[in-house]
Amino acid sequence: MMSKRFIFTSESVTAGHPDKLCDQISDAVVDHVLRQDPKSNLVCQSAVANGVLFLATSLDSSARVDMPEVARDVIRHIGYPQDVFDADACTILTTLNECEHNPILDLDLDELDDKELNQIVATNQVMVFGYACNQNEAMIPTPIWLAHRIAARMDSEDVRTTMPYLLPDGKVQVSVDYRNDRPKSVHSVMLKAAQVRKGGPEAEEFTKKMNQHVIQPVLNETMPSDDKTQILVNPGGPFYGGGPAAHPGLTGRKTGADTYGDYARNSGTALSGKGPMHIERAGAYLARYLAKNVVAAGLAKECEVQIAYTYGQPGPDSLRIRTNRTGKIDNELILERLKGFCDMRLGAIVRDFELRKLPRRDKAADFYRRLAVYGHMGRTDMDVPWEDTSRAKELKKDV
Repeated sequence: MMSKRFIFTSESVTAGHPDKLCDQISDAVVDHVLRQDPKSNLVCQSAVANGVLFLATSLDSSARVDMPEVARDVIRHIGYPQDVFDADACTILTTLNECEHNPILDLDLDELDDKELNQIVATNQVMVFGYACNQNEAMIPTPIWLAHRIAARMDSEDVRTTMPYLLPDGKVQVSVDYRNDRPKSVHSVMLKAAQVRKGGPEAEEFTKKMNQHVIQPVLNETMPSDDKTQILVNPGGPFYGGGPAAHPGLTGRKTGADTYGDYARNSGTALSGKGPMHIERAGAYLARYLAKNVVAAGLAKECEVQIAYTYGQPGPDSLRIRTNRTGKIDNELILERLKGFCDMRLGAIVRDFELRKLPRRDKAADFYRRLAVYGHMGRTDMDVPWEDTSRAKELKKDV
């Protein structure tokens, strides 16, 4: 249990942050591969530094993807100036490990019976965590919810048009004041935002513009600031250029921002860059789904789900929940209801969430790439299956 009064801080980053650049490139490769061959299995990791991008991919698929061109498209989309990171001139190094084909991948999950689903097993051991709470409409902790919204606002076309001197690399840190475990006010907002070296406003004017066009529009819609709220923009001085020219990036480094802002636990492993047949990714989505439905059903005000998967096994080795004394019924009863709520085997998760099919069904054809920035959990701007609560009433029963 947390104390009756505390301040909690979470961070998010913009699409142009080098770590998020790597996440988006890795997931763009996942999208391209699955669109061609939904039965693929792959892992794609990226690393970036000044003028250089490295992609390491392991692939079992019939798909053929020009990975450097996929990466360049992502870089162009983010919109770095040429002197920060040139999509056409940067050096891209790739290594491809074409894995021996696993015939299990050829199975149509929709056609498998209960016994046959046991052939789909975890190829890694992992403990995944899911969390949900009733602090806001997204059912994620308020600090990370606000941080994501502010980061997305920084990247929006409206802001880029109004502030053409603002560059893609940015970081947001939001601190929320809690009373009796409930968010009561915004304690502070800190932005680190890259800007052009010449042609932009002075620091005081830049702060004013960022507060006016980025911070306040989000807070006014969610949790308005007051006279005690601290607004800090580039408190260490102007941040010129940013991007890979300023600091390197790596896939999977922002696991807290990808999940619950470190308010709750996460497995610590990268989500982006992994195909849906990897239990680290599929299991994390399932854990979120279970936790969110517990809260949506009114069984608890907050819920953390922990699931352990073992190498070579189709389903979980253990399942545990915590409600931090907010449950309306005993945790043991909630746990029993969750065990019968859905099939937690890897093949069933991929089948029921249609994880292989999402890039083909997504209208923008880049489902996983869009998911790679502003968090994998709590997305209200995308049709994300693990956020669905239409079956929550099945858990409620007589409560």
